[in-house]
Amino acid sequence: MSRAHLLYIAIAIFISVLTASWLMHGRGVIHNDTARNIFIPKTLIMPLQLQVAYNEHDIYFRYQWPTERPHVYLDMLRYTGGEWIRHGSSPVGEQPDGVYEDRVSMLVDDGGVPEFKRYGGYITVGENHRFMSREASATEVREHAYLGQQLGATDVRKSLPATRTDINDWRTVVDDAALTQQRQVGYFLDLWHWRAHRSNPLNVSDDEFVAEFRHSDSGIGPFYTNWDSGANHPSLMFNPAKTGFHALNWTEVTTGRPDFDAIYYLSESMALPFDNSLAWQEGDTLPRRVLRLPSGSRGDIRVDGQARWQDGYWRVTLVRAKDTGDPLQDKVFKEQGLYDIAIAVHRNAMGSRWHYVSIPLEMGLGRDAEIRAHKFSGSQPDWTQVDSHTLELFYPGQVNWTTLLSKQHAGAAHMRAGVPVRVRHSAKQLAYYGVEAEFLAEIKLQWLLTLFAGLLLIAAFALALNNLLSKQGER
Repeated sequence: MSRAHLLYIAIAIFISVLTASWLMHGRGVIHNDTARNIFIPKTLIMPLQLQVAYNEHDIYFRYQWPTERPHVYLDMLRYTGGEWIRHGSSPVGEQPDGVYEDRVSMLVDDGGVPEFKRYGGYITVGENHRFMSREASATEVREHAYLGQQLGATDVRKSLPATRTDINDWRTVVDDAALTQQRQVGYFLDLWHWRAHRSNPLNVSDDEFVAEFRHSDSGIGPFYTNWDSGANHPSLMFNPAKTGFHALNWTEVTTGRPDFDAIYYLSESMALPFDNSLAWQEGDTLPRRVLRLPSGSRGDIRVDGQARWQDGYWRVTLVRAKDTGDPLQDKVFKEQGLYDIAIAVHRNAMGSRWHYVSIPLEMGLGRDAEIRAHKFSGSQPDWTQVDSHTLELFYPGQVNWTTLLSKQHAGAAHMRAGVPVRVRHSAKQLAYYGVEAEFLAEIKLQWLLTLFAGLLLIAAFALALNNLLSKQGER
């Protein structure tokens, strides 16, 4: 091949690579892909203010976080074309009609789950959990002897590492005897779960815990499903004698801001059996969840005062007895005790794993810690006297416990040595890492293409330089 041809080839390679680089500039690999359960929030980090106070009997947690618009509707049944159609089931990312409730939840440990102190909620997440890109199928879960046939689950949810014989396989649940013994020694996480639709209108919160699965505490929960599967329509409707109407209006549900003094939920006290003979109109809407006062251990947590959104912020105060008398489902708060907490917030009509989470924080009652709970006497804390702590919550992506302990994670050796997450990562770094983890294959491909393009440029430059030097040597 002549030197002229080599030069032309070098120029062609150089121009081609530069053109490809220009065309691809700004076209990153990060994009929403609902088919793979991928949706990246516009904001990856958000602040939350936390205050903690306690007296002889109760402990109070006061949360405040920003959101442009409150979302208090969830899971609605809309009359459309002569049928009742469900809107607002758990979405991938944002629910397009805005019909998904805001939430704040908190995991609490008293030292019974040592991994939690160092790594927080990461330890509860596995690769095949629901809404992960590789989530286990409903059929697989239903066929599982314990999760499906004993618990009645249709998906894999939060769990703790020691509840599996193999942390890489969600199916390997330890036997019933081991699960019982783990609970008896405190190997579970207490879960406080406030919901803007399914609990807040009755000034209560749900009470749950995480062990081999995310369980509700024993007792009656604050909501149940409003659906008659045999008749294929709701079971209950609004009682017009108490509310002035049979149904909500879909347009009002999906537009504007809610009036907290108006009726935006359906409770047993305002309901009647559904009457299919009424002249139902297009757009009539009924909540798919019916609210009731909880009881038993599930009803231990209540809202202190009223939880409201105002001026761009939710302000929610939850209160519970320090000792509920149920140590197998609730952590007991004691004077001089140290506890680890991690907080999560759902906002912007997003549910499931599309939330913001905190790294674990140490809280002390009557002793120094990152958060020192304020002790007061009387029946109500004076919040002006209680220290306020600003936390950074971040979007965690699909980072899971098995990946963090694998060769894929550069810090796995540090984790095995017990180095806490906060020592090596900030909330901002964890948020970016969470997004990168969702596009790991695409990022690797992009890196290889960049490397290949770089090598082509080097080869083209070498050819051109060699041709130039050869010509100079002939002179």
